[in-house]
Amino acid sequence: MALLGPQQYPTELLDTTMDQLRTLIVVHETGTALGAARRLGREQSSVQKQLDTMNRTFSGLCGEELVLKQGRGRDALFTATGEALVELARRTLGEWSDGVRDARRRLGRTLSVGTTRYTLGFLLDAVERVTEEFGRDDVDLKVTHVRTGDLFAKLRSKELDLVCGSVVVTEGKEAEVFGPYEVMEWRRSGLSLLTNLPPETLPGTSFHARALPGLPLVVSARGLIDRFLTSWYGPDYGQKLSIAAEIEAAHYGFELLRSGVVSGAMLVTRGIGEAAADGRLPEAGGLRTLELVGEAGPRTEVLVGVFTRRGERGSYAPSHPLNLLWDALSWESGRWWFRS
Repeated sequence: MALLGPQQYPTELLDTTMDQLRTLIVVHETGTALGAARRLGREQSSVQKQLDTMNRTFSGLCGEELVLKQGRGRDALFTATGEALVELARRTLGEWSDGVRDARRRLGRTLSVGTTRYTLGFLLDAVERVTEEFGRDDVDLKVTHVRTGDLFAKLRSKELDLVCGSVVVTEGKEAEVFGPYEVMEWRRSGLSLLTNLPPETLPGTSFHARALPGLPLVVSARGLIDRFLTSWYGPDYGQKLSIAAEIEAAHYGFELLRSGVVSGAMLVTRGIGEAAADGRLPEAGGLRTLELVGEAGPRTEVLVGVFTRRGERGSYAPSHPLNLLWDALSWESGRWWFRS
């Protein structure tokens, strides 16, 4: 199929602006010109004028208006042409936004970093080391909280350029997991138990993984712990273990155990268990820490570190913000006590 040269594009199409495309999308999402005006912070007449202009333009180009007015209080009716062009507008604006972000990333104008709650301190220490350079070069640094389960998805989508966090690795599957990513490994460890059970009920300072089925457990329904247990017991691990409570966030589990509403033990990463035992995690105060020893299935570990897309750092100059921050994180890793 032959491509049109710039001089061959219809003049009416070239007069359509990105702002008009955004308005069309928002009207589609809100249902009315009034709803779009409220979301965009404009007058309804301004939105309606843009709709009228696009209706005239595409009626002439395509033979059908995009949006038909309905009665008062009713949502606008999009024609088949209108529906198709809304999707095209979304793709157009999305691709332009992606292109701008890619250019800013390549030129070192912006850097998007994600961190889990327990690696935030490490990142902030490293950021202090590059603050002067980032300020001098006017780098727009964006720091975002990321859930462990979303870590690689955020890197794949290029929503984030670098992530500090934890992943579960099972023996024999590391190449498969880390193939697309460059990894700065900080620490590997297993799991711990935080418990409110008295020593006479659950004695000692360690607990063997094979005995987990006989212990009432507080378990995170997603994230690292879920992946650990899936590796050991399969996706139906809930039928093989005694689950006293399923939680979404660790802090909720701490509260359950501290309140005494649930009696049992909560599975956590060893870093969190150590922080609780050392008094560095006040929200877990009063709970005992037991190290979980041995394996109940394939050798599985929590790897804490820094992750970025493989090959990207090498394509940039040493002075690029991604490389500067990576180097700062590497320097910090030699002296920082791990909390994940």
